[in-house]
Amino acid sequence: MSNMSHETDIQLQRPKRADARRNYDALVAAARAVFAEDGTSAPLEDVAERAGVGIGTLYRHFPTRQALLEAVYVDEVEAMARAAQDLSHLPPWDALSQWLHQYVGFAATKRALNEALLEAAPDSDVLLTCRTAIAGAGTALVERAQRAGVVRADTNFMDVGRMVAGIAMVPTADPGQKERMLELALDGLRYRPRDS
Repeated sequence: MSNMSHETDIQLQRPKRADARRNYDALVAAARAVFAEDGTSAPLEDVAERAGVGIGTLYRHFPTRQALLEAVYVDEVEAMARAAQDLSHLPPWDALSQWLHQYVGFAATKRALNEALLEAAPDSDVLLTCRTAIAGAGTALVERAQRAGVVRADTNFMDVGRMVAGIAMVPTADPGQKERMLELALDGLRYRPRDS
């Protein structure tokens, strides 16, 4: 579906050789996990160890912490943009709802990475490009649902994205609370004809 296209130029230079690509992917996955567990200032040695490579291999792929943070951030954004495309076969409400459920998890990770990148490189074009890619993916889903008449016309992805990101940041010990809050928010997003 052409209106669901979210092709962007955010892809970083990934290695071409299979073994180097495996190491790169393992490092990005390990960094995502380590940063989620221990914060974005966690020792890079922990990332290398979790990826099963030496610290020299990490530095060959990512000479700075900022380069590794950017790679994790871009990887997360690409996954969310792909998810929007992958859901395009579903009815508009289902596609939007499922994507927003994924967005709750993404928003929590994104915030920590965003803060670390802003601190390391406030003028990084990676942040702007990633924001544009997410906004494009979310906007396409919201507008498709609006055209189908299942989402209120008086909103946009900026409203919806901030609402869902806010839910993602709620501190709670109850693992089901964020899910319930999102369901309440989604219920408010649905289009309902007004009584005459």
